[in-house]
Amino acid sequence: MSIKKFLKRLGPGFITGAADDDPSGIATYSQTGVQFGYGQLWTALFSFPFMVAVQEMCGRIGLVTGSGLSTIMRKHYPRPVLSVCVLLLVLANTINIGADLGAMASAAQMLFHVPFVFWLFALTLFTLGLELFVPYPTYAKFLKYLTLSLFAYVGVAFLVKQDWHLVLTSTFFPSFSFDRPFLLNIMAVLGTTISPYLFFWQTDEEVEEAIAKGRSHSNRNDVKAMRVDTMLGMFFSNLVMFFIIMTAASVLRAQGITHIDTAAQAAEALRPLAGDFTFFLFALGILGTGLLAVPILAGSASYAVTEALGWKSGLSRTFKQAHGFYGIIAVATLLGLLVNFFHVPSFQMLYYTAVFNGLSAPPLLLLILLISNNKQVMGEQVNGRLSNILGVIIIAVMTGAGLAVLFF
Repeated sequence: MSIKKFLKRLGPGFITGAADDDPSGIATYSQTGVQFGYGQLWTALFSFPFMVAVQEMCGRIGLVTGSGLSTIMRKHYPRPVLSVCVLLLVLANTINIGADLGAMASAAQMLFHVPFVFWLFALTLFTLGLELFVPYPTYAKFLKYLTLSLFAYVGVAFLVKQDWHLVLTSTFFPSFSFDRPFLLNIMAVLGTTISPYLFFWQTDEEVEEAIAKGRSHSNRNDVKAMRVDTMLGMFFSNLVMFFIIMTAASVLRAQGITHIDTAAQAAEALRPLAGDFTFFLFALGILGTGLLAVPILAGSASYAVTEALGWKSGLSRTFKQAHGFYGIIAVATLLGLLVNFFHVPSFQMLYYTAVFNGLSAPPLLLLILLISNNKQVMGEQVNGRLSNILGVIIIAVMTGAGLAVLFF
C-alpha cells in the first residue's frame, strides 16, 4: 500500500496524533533533550498507553453518543461542572493558540528576515481565512503530508553518533529526580502529549466523520476502526517525540546547549541532515504542524462553548449555518494573537503552555472517565477494566506532578 493510500484511510485519531506534535510539543521535546539529555526518553514510552486509552475513550464517546463532550456534560452533569471544564479548555487553548502562532511567526522570520509582527498578523489572518472559509477536512488531508517533515528528526538520530546502550537503558529503565526542573519538565511533557484540546477535538470529529459518511449509529467495526486509527495516531506522535528528544540531546546538548530560547537554536538540531536547508526544514515542520494544530485548538474551544450554550456547531456546517460557532473560532484565534504581546520569548511561552495544559488536564480526564463508565450515556460500550486502570493512573500521576510543581 502506498503512503498516499495509507494516509487517506486515516481519520480523526491520526490527525489528532499529528496535531499533538504541534510547535508547543516540538519546543517541549527539544527542551527536554537539551536539558536532560537521554534522561527523559522514557516519557515517550510511558505516555503512549495513556494517550491511547484517553483518546480511545473520547473517540468511543463520540461514536456511541453522536454528541460532543460539552453536549453530554450539559445533558447529564451539573451546570457548574460544565462551566469549569469549558473555562479550563478555553483558557488552555487560547494560550496554546498564541504560543503556536508566535512560533510560526518566529520560524517565518528566521527564513525571510521580515519582522516578527508582520508574520504574526499575516499568519493569523491566513489561518483565520482557512478556518472560516475552507472546510477543515479539505486542507487537513494536505497538511497531513507536511507533518511527515517531522521524520527529519528520525533521520538525524541515525546520522549522528549515539550511545545506543544509554538510549535503550534510558528508555526502558527510567531515572527520576524530585527536583523542581525535573518535575516541571515532566508536567510539560505530559501536558503536551495528553492535552485538553485533543479530548474535545477527537470526540467531535468522530461525530463529524459519522455525519459525513451518513452513519446514524456506530457498530463494532466502527469502534474497532477508530481504535486502530487512534493507536496509529498516538504511535506516530510518540515516535516523533522520542526522536526529537534524542536528536536534541545528541546534537544540541553535545554542543553544550542546555536551554533553548529561539527558533534558530532549535533548528540547529536538524543541521546534520539538512545542512544549509536546516532552517527551511525546521520552518516547514513548525508551519505545517502549526497550521494543523491552530484550527484544532480554536475548533475544540468553539465546540465546547457552542455545545454548552446549545448553539448550532460543527465544521460540517457553513459559516451561514453556524455563524456563532465560526465566530468563536475567530475570537479564540484573535485572543491567541494578543497573547504574543506579553513579550514572553516564543520558545519559553511554548514550554509553559505545555505546563499549563498539564495542570488543567486532570479535572477533564476525571469527567471523561466518569462519562465513559456511565451506562446511561454509553450503554454497553462502557470502559473495560484496562481503560479504567490506565485512566485512574494517569489522573493520579498528572495530579501528583501538578501539585509538586505548584507547591514544592
